[in-house]
Amino acid sequence: MPRQSSALAATSSHDGRSASPQTTNPAEADGFTISDLAREFGVTLRTLRFYESRGLLAPARSGLTRIYSGRDRARLALILKGKQLGFTLVEIRAMLANEEGKELKGKEPSASVGGLQLSRSQIAEQLELLRSQRTEIETAIAELETTLARLDA
Repeated sequence: MPRQSSALAATSSHDGRSASPQTTNPAEADGFTISDLAREFGVTLRTLRFYESRGLLAPARSGLTRIYSGRDRARLALILKGKQLGFTLVEIRAMLANEEGKELKGKEPSASVGGLQLSRSQIAEQLELLRSQRTEIETAIAELETTLARLDA
């Protein structure tokens, strides 16, 4: 889940743009600052700089200021959805490339999950991974609960 940073408290307020990452309107013509996006999506400034360093976001520059476009904003929403679904950044990068290149056309059935276009095999693989992780977590919880019960007895 996204974390809040104390650095966000120091950011200036802006003009109340729409909170939906998929919408575009004339107010977005000037773009968004790193603080705008961090506040809107509940991520740290460091997270946004990290995604930029990995080539997932490509803001324009005005001096030292990063200016994010509506496209960057939409990509951030997709990146965060991919992370929420348990995909790695490498996998998310490939999904974004597929979105832009439309490489999935006709190859394999796909569906949109939170805006990410996923193939049937991607969905099946991720479900298998998450179920495996759930089993490991449930086993760890049971072991810790047993140990805690022994300590409390």
